[in-house]
Amino acid sequence: MTSLDSVHDRRTLLLTGRGLNALDAAVDLAEVEAVHLDDCGLTALPDLIWRLPNLRALNVGGNPLGTLPEAIGALTGLEELYVHSSGLTALPESIGELHRLRTLDLGHNLLSALPDALARLSQISDFLYLSDNHLNAIPDALFAALTHLRYLGLTHNALTTLPESLGAMVSLRELRLYNNRLSALPDSLGSLADLRELHLMHNVLTALPDSVGQLTRLTHLDLRDNRLPSLPEPLQALSALTFLDLRANALRDLPPWLADLPALKKLDLRWNRLRTIPPWIRRLESNGCIVYH
Repeated sequence: MTSLDSVHDRRTLLLTGRGLNALDAAVDLAEVEAVHLDDCGLTALPDLIWRLPNLRALNVGGNPLGTLPEAIGALTGLEELYVHSSGLTALPESIGELHRLRTLDLGHNLLSALPDALARLSQISDFLYLSDNHLNAIPDALFAALTHLRYLGLTHNALTTLPESLGAMVSLRELRLYNNRLSALPDSLGSLADLRELHLMHNVLTALPDSVGQLTRLTHLDLRDNRLPSLPEPLQALSALTFLDLRANALRDLPPWLADLPALKKLDLRWNRLRTIPPWIRRLESNGCIVYH
């Protein structure tokens, strides 16, 4: 099998992982900006990687790497790094040298902690994916540094709390925190003024902070499978909200202001402990909102 599956305008290599060191005759390595070595069965990064002076994107996900070498910090031109599903149990401190990173995917690994060095990656803006690891805490300095980040995935971990520095991520548009062990959220959540989607299902939340009412651009709020006995009144300020999932909580009564959310298109109330279905539900339905109860 050839080691070079395809070359797109001589800047992107899609490789099989075999015969990598024979590529010099096929391409000018100085022109290569992106390398895709995902699912190649690699147990270590090939020497080829260190001979690509203009590398901007590297995908080595789906390989049984186990670790990343300290040398990864030498790839200072990287803007995208994908090391998902690679059996990583820790990250090298040198990852903090990748100051140009805009996208970082470390999902589906075995990470139980994050190094302080990640807080030096302040230019990450497009995507930070840490889902499906064993994380039980987030360094306070990490959130404080990510002021440009738009998407954060931290699902399927063991988080019980989040630092107040959550509110520093003022550019965030999508926050996914489902399948953790969160019992509360920091008040600083309300500082995420640009947030559009907040996914919190499958936690153990017993209340929401009043500051949630400051998320006036929020369109999607998923609270399924928590322990909420009631909804905070400031939630009625979410005038852009179109989707609200309240399934499988501990709700007994519903606040009448739910009927006044002007943009609401779907409301799911199933698997609660509602004493009655309030008559204003019909008003919501007549306004085009789909209500499940």
